[in-house]
Amino acid sequence: MKNKRILIIGAIVFVIIGGVFYFRNKVYFSHGNSSDITKIFSITSGDGNGEIASRLKNEGLISGQLYFYYYLRNKNLLNKIIPGEYEIGGNMTIPEIAFLITNQSNRDVKVTFPEGWDVKKMAERLTANGIDGDNFLELTKNPKKFSEKYAFLQNESIKTLEGYLFPDTYFLNPKNSSEEIIEKMLNNFEKKISPEPLASINSSQKQNLNDVLTLASIIEMEVKSSEDRKIVGGIFWNRLVAGIPLQSDITLTYVSGVRKKQYSYQDTRTPSPYNTYINKGLPPGPIGNPGSSAIEAAINPKKTNYLYFLSDPETGQTFFARTLEEHNINKNNSGL
Repeated sequence: MKNKRILIIGAIVFVIIGGVFYFRNKVYFSHGNSSDITKIFSITSGDGNGEIASRLKNEGLISGQLYFYYYLRNKNLLNKIIPGEYEIGGNMTIPEIAFLITNQSNRDVKVTFPEGWDVKKMAERLTANGIDGDNFLELTKNPKKFSEKYAFLQNESIKTLEGYLFPDTYFLNPKNSSEEIIEKMLNNFEKKISPEPLASINSSQKQNLNDVLTLASIIEMEVKSSEDRKIVGGIFWNRLVAGIPLQSDITLTYVSGVRKKQYSYQDTRTPSPYNTYINKGLPPGPIGNPGSSAIEAAINPKKTNYLYFLSDPETGQTFFARTLEEHNINKNNSGL
């Protein structure tokens, strides 16, 4: 009887100890069920601990609400969660997540780069958000630093990262290095611009990706609607094939740094390899970072007989013409 009692007590102790070890393992070492992805997790002022734990569990970022709550209470962190946007990986443990959301220095900054922005504007926005924009800008001049990791940068004609830094909303940390930020943007480019459309790049014209991005960066800033962009893409390809200068006003903006509703004849004579009024063919490289719509328009333009267009920057309305005579009529009728 005595031995039986000892066995029962031993079994109970074993179960208790095993339970404690299991619980602590869940608290300190387990992670959610989304180990292959990273999510942006938002915490707003007024969110309770229970609500935060519930959403973390529902999004597959922790294995259990109880484990998360226990850790916060045990570490005296229940009232120290900081509202903000956080980049949380599915393979992060509860202690790692707790550290992330309770330390001010870990708070991500939401930074949006509009489509078409060049690297200088991107650098200025980074600086405005407390991130080193000067070093970022300097690194964009060295694409070879990233070419080993990104095959699409291995073309010798690529002199800067202009055109390859995908415009989007990013959650960045002031502690991130410029190299980490650039790689995040290049990863996004690689993800958004899949191999399938790139494989169809106007093979008959023997254009490469850098050429496509150069054209797309011009299309991006010339017209706004997706349909107009495809037509304008076709116009530019028609001009390239015919050996006619592109005569894009947006390249004059890039050269002068000033956007005008109308450019003078003297403006069109400004010496620069990026001036498409005096140089045939494409500029040496992209003049900004185009979005998906403009890239699609450069890859798959709409075939027309148009050779001319003009767009009202205020209304966005675009007028197309087959001949210079038609183009001049459009200019007179539109007042542009």
